[in-house]
Amino acid sequence: MSEQTSIPADPELDPTASYATDQSVIRRLSGLLRATAGTRTSYAPATGQPIADLPTSSADDVTAAVRAARKTQQTWRRVPLAERAAILLRYHDLVLDHRHELVDLIIRESGKARKQAFEELAHVALTARYYGRKAFELLEPQRKLGIFPVLTRAEERFAPKGVVGIISPWNYPLTMAISDGLPAILAGNTVVHKPDSQTPLTALRGIELLYEAGLPREAWLAVNGDGPTVGGALIQNADYICFTGSTKTGRLVARQCGERLIGCSLELGGKNPMLVLRDADINRAAEGAVRACFANAGQLCVSMERLYVADQVYDAFVTAFVDRVKKLRLSAGTGWDVDMGSLISKAQLETVTRHVEDAREKGATVLAGGKPRPDIGELFYEPTVLSGVTPAMECFDNETFGPVVSIYRFSDESEAIQRANEGEYGLNASVWTRDGRRGRAVAAQLTAGTVNVNEGYGATFGSIDTPMGGMRSSGLGRRQGVEGIRRYVEPQAIATQRLIPIAASHGISDEKFAELMTGALRVLKKIGRP
Repeated sequence: MSEQTSIPADPELDPTASYATDQSVIRRLSGLLRATAGTRTSYAPATGQPIADLPTSSADDVTAAVRAARKTQQTWRRVPLAERAAILLRYHDLVLDHRHELVDLIIRESGKARKQAFEELAHVALTARYYGRKAFELLEPQRKLGIFPVLTRAEERFAPKGVVGIISPWNYPLTMAISDGLPAILAGNTVVHKPDSQTPLTALRGIELLYEAGLPREAWLAVNGDGPTVGGALIQNADYICFTGSTKTGRLVARQCGERLIGCSLELGGKNPMLVLRDADINRAAEGAVRACFANAGQLCVSMERLYVADQVYDAFVTAFVDRVKKLRLSAGTGWDVDMGSLISKAQLETVTRHVEDAREKGATVLAGGKPRPDIGELFYEPTVLSGVTPAMECFDNETFGPVVSIYRFSDESEAIQRANEGEYGLNASVWTRDGRRGRAVAAQLTAGTVNVNEGYGATFGSIDTPMGGMRSSGLGRRQGVEGIRRYVEPQAIATQRLIPIAASHGISDEKFAELMTGALRVLKKIGRP
């Protein structure tokens, strides 16, 4: 038998035969990495097309990056706050100016639909503008009450922690990479960043634009590679860790940070509930539920996986919701007409498939979807709605992190609140009602770090002045708002005592001083001093 000759694939017929990204861009962005440990190829999940061969980092590369960032931080922390804020405001404009390029890169690396990719870009711009405008309010020294009026001047200052290590996920590769770091650098820290190895290019382009906005190159350094090696080395060297990912990995990160007595903020998993009350606008709730459940193919920490619907509107809501789900447009395309893109990996596809098949085999009813779509792409799965889900099924209380939602009927609101609060998670929740006051009252009873009334996740996610994070096993700490920047500083109290010491003096005995102090404390209480 003669030896067969290999025939090169035709890029016009086989998308995997050529790279998805201009290799000159890859070479430029690769130069931003501190990496000497070989290369790794990334692939476009929607098409299987190779994107880039990027260098990977060793533990020594991470150590060197932290060392360089720590040296730069000594200079960066002395840069006037107004100059640091100006960089963020310039960055806001640059992100918007380069929106088409950034959105294209997000789609290519993550496989998501264009409309959800734009959400990321908008969130980064909102974050940059918020902290750029609020810099002095959040970071300038603040006067505090001294022990004695006039005699004691007290103030609180905010010292940067040093080098912040950021470990960001693949599902929102721009905003989860950049938005957490913006307040860190504004506060005078430097950053060493490990983006997820499946989506590094988006993060690198975001970092490159920060340099263009005026950030010193060694104030934000990037490393690339697997979590145990690169992430582990970052935790062992940085002064603070910001991690977004699974609860399982978050527990490990917390233990490692605890051993070093360094702080960390962790946004972890969720099994998020949505409550549709008896007075909800059915069509509005159904439309909102589609976005809340299937944005980014359900690969969103704050997406809804459990729908609790009041008896009075259950049938009408299910009809309206399922009808909309069945009309969602799945595609590997990059246009605005795509409603849902692909999953990120075979592992995600296997999890989604396993959860749906387990539920089906144990008696659940598939109201919509329920199967993979290899005709569109290897990693596509239909948006799926299940009813009749019971605690015996794997998807009941385990996070699917995919396009699968379970729908339940309730007759009493207190019962719905109790069921929504069950389980170990507490990240996000949603309440739908025509009565905003009633909705807020129900929201206040839910165990979740964020609750959206008549929205799925966008209201809290986009309101940068409010904190965002999880309760219970959904995380520690908060991003956004005051909490989002104060996590990166060490509060320092400075008090100046005038005229007399806080001790016996001028011939007064300790006993007499104690009596005088007792009288002074009574007077201060009487005049209303805190």
